[in-house]
Amino acid sequence: MESVQQNHNPAFIGDDGRSTASTVVMSPNHGSRSPATDDADREAGKLSPERTERATWGNGIEFLMSCIAMSVGLGNVWRFPFTALDNGGGAFLIPYLVVLFVIGKPIYYLEMVIGQFSSRGSVKVFDLCPAMKGVGIGQVISISLVTTYYVAIMGITLRYLYDSFRAPLPWSECQPDWQPYCVASSLGNTSKLVSPMTMDQQHLREMGQNEKQQQPVSSAELYFLKEVLHEKDNINDGIGLPNWELVIGLFVSWLCVFLIIRQGVKSSGKASYFLALFPYVIMGVLLVRAVTLPGSLDGIYYFIKPNWSKILDPKVWYAAVTQCFYSLSVCFGNIIMYSSFNKFGHNVHRDATIVTALDTATSLLAGFTIFGILGHLAHEIGTDDIGSVVKGGAGLAFISYPDAIAKFKNLPQIFSVLFFLMLFVLGIGSNIAMTSCSVTAIRDRFPNFKQWQCALFIAVISFCIGLMYITPGGQYMLTLVDFFGASMIALVLGIAELYTVGWIYGTDRLCKDIEFMLNRKVGLYWRLCWGIFTPLIMTIILIYFYATYEPLTYNDQIFPSWASGIGWTITAFGILQLPIWMVVAIIREPGKTWLDKIRGAFTPKKHWGPTDPLLLEQYHKEIEHELKPKRGKGFWPAIKQNIFG
Repeated sequence: MESVQQNHNPAFIGDDGRSTASTVVMSPNHGSRSPATDDADREAGKLSPERTERATWGNGIEFLMSCIAMSVGLGNVWRFPFTALDNGGGAFLIPYLVVLFVIGKPIYYLEMVIGQFSSRGSVKVFDLCPAMKGVGIGQVISISLVTTYYVAIMGITLRYLYDSFRAPLPWSECQPDWQPYCVASSLGNTSKLVSPMTMDQQHLREMGQNEKQQQPVSSAELYFLKEVLHEKDNINDGIGLPNWELVIGLFVSWLCVFLIIRQGVKSSGKASYFLALFPYVIMGVLLVRAVTLPGSLDGIYYFIKPNWSKILDPKVWYAAVTQCFYSLSVCFGNIIMYSSFNKFGHNVHRDATIVTALDTATSLLAGFTIFGILGHLAHEIGTDDIGSVVKGGAGLAFISYPDAIAKFKNLPQIFSVLFFLMLFVLGIGSNIAMTSCSVTAIRDRFPNFKQWQCALFIAVISFCIGLMYITPGGQYMLTLVDFFGASMIALVLGIAELYTVGWIYGTDRLCKDIEFMLNRKVGLYWRLCWGIFTPLIMTIILIYFYATYEPLTYNDQIFPSWASGIGWTITAFGILQLPIWMVVAIIREPGKTWLDKIRGAFTPKKHWGPTDPLLLEQYHKEIEHELKPKRGKGFWPAIKQNIFG
């Protein structure tokens, strides 16, 4: 078995599954290998222990659409606009774009490369450095926690989608059992209304209480808090029981996720066309409607108006990093998992550029749409302060936007259905990636576990956990798990991933892997980002995160000590996977001395590389030839080689 010709890379396999070069000379017995031969090669390090047939995307477009559906999600629609607004408006775009080019895009491309090169999921990919396997396991834990509450939000979205078909919209009018200071969202200029709270204010005045405590509350807000969430004032006495209507929404959401991923990429790839493209159709319709509403341009200007005084504020740069980090879904394992199902040689450089650019463009498009509608809302209630009608986070989707729709004169149900359908589709697209990441990690470890069985197992377990988020205290728990289970774990393990690939495995070796796989040289921009800028900036962000840490709050209430204890336990469970599996890898590594064991645990496994045996053998020959001449030349030469080659 040998390969010839130096001018072409026989490793380049196109999306049609065929090599674009005809330089591989096949051995006569290729394709007729006996189990004994496979076992012998496996022991010799030529074959991976999991050389079972791995599914692949039907074509490259399915992979691209799946990445778009994964990365373009709820974070673009309700997180980005208000993150930008709170951090300088239009001025926020400068740090955000800088962060996109030195953090978001490099990490996205890096994760696509290592996933496709190895055809391994987010845990097995750390065969490139067995001691750091805990990074992948911790990321799976983190993404599994995110999935549980993300689908719960989808359940709430389905409740609103169902209610959107009712006339009048149920949140547009006050109900008799609500507080006397409720103001119907369907009314126009609420600032000129004589609300029914006059008698109660007089009563309060007679009781010697401050009438300023009584502020008008829209029926949309009261509907969300009292009818949908049944929210509690605090969770000191527990979180309560789930709302049965939201249980149905949670069940339907998980059913949709299961049906789409039950056959792996064969089924999710087909669904990706709809999941990636349909939200843009709805967003386009809503944008056209938004810009034609009175006051909409004021809202858009309010969104993009730059506040240059904030551009040097460290908090703004921190917000830009976190927004880019979570919007693109980097360092969670999703991208590695999706790209592991690619044909070897697929042009992931192109796809990474498309997805990262489209993600940013979508965030801006969503901002124009949302603030155009909120500008109209401010116009309707007679205020120039658009910020006074804004509620960020879940409040945007379930309070501010429904409140604005309720004021539409003609068929508000149509726009309500479109908006919540868009949210649901966006959420499902992201959920499919997150759930598939967990499924892939399990099946890489237990290949006999069938796809549908694993998907069903995760769906049932996650559904049971998700019941916690649809209780009266559910939003408290969602905030807790999001902060301690997603943000903190992902940030620490993401940095560990960057240093592992960039310095332990090596930026130079990574670039040689890319040249072997894609037949393209890696530019200095990528080398500097992977070797210096990206891990350094992420480390600074982590230090800043802990230096400015404040106790977690919800509705201006600090979480009780027992809740914070649960949160820190979740964080510790995720992060401690790193040292635990490092010790396990060192102990398992063969070697006569502990130094040999440690050195071996931080060295790629013998079967690391392409899954095809022919390509794997050629790769090992070439990588040895490339790396051997520059080994052992000292500390600074090694650093120079790692960055510049």
